[in-house]
Amino acid sequence: MYQHLLVPVDGSELSERAIDASLELARRLGASITAFIAEPPAPPPPAGYGTMGYVQAMKEHDVETAEHASAVLKAFERRAGEAGVPFAGFYSRTQEVAAAIVEAARERGCDMIVMATHGRGAFGELLFGSQTKSVLARSNLPLLVLH
Repeated sequence: MYQHLLVPVDGSELSERAIDASLELARRLGASITAFIAEPPAPPPPAGYGTMGYVQAMKEHDVETAEHASAVLKAFERRAGEAGVPFAGFYSRTQEVAAAIVEAARERGCDMIVMATHGRGAFGELLFGSQTKSVLARSNLPLLVLH
């Protein structure tokens, strides 16, 4: 059966569902979990923004995203420890979230991806896109989608 789950999270209430379900599934299967966070890179500078100001803003952005990822992963790790589930976590900076999720699963040797989705429907997907749908289209791994 499945032995190594990749669980993309972002610290939202929605990702809490993926955390809860993945911990229960991993516990029952005797599987391990790798958590993954895709943090956004710093946005480009606005027109007229000075180079030194932008460099400082990039540094602040990097610190904030690293702190956010660390806090989310530490909380997940604590819960995994309480559940007796082997855990590893990491993050990367990317704008290509779905591609990063698929690559993370491949690099870490995961055999299933567990994700939560907003379930916005066709119109919502048209406006906002769907990371889950994009992962499904790009990956050959089983994908457990929580709604």
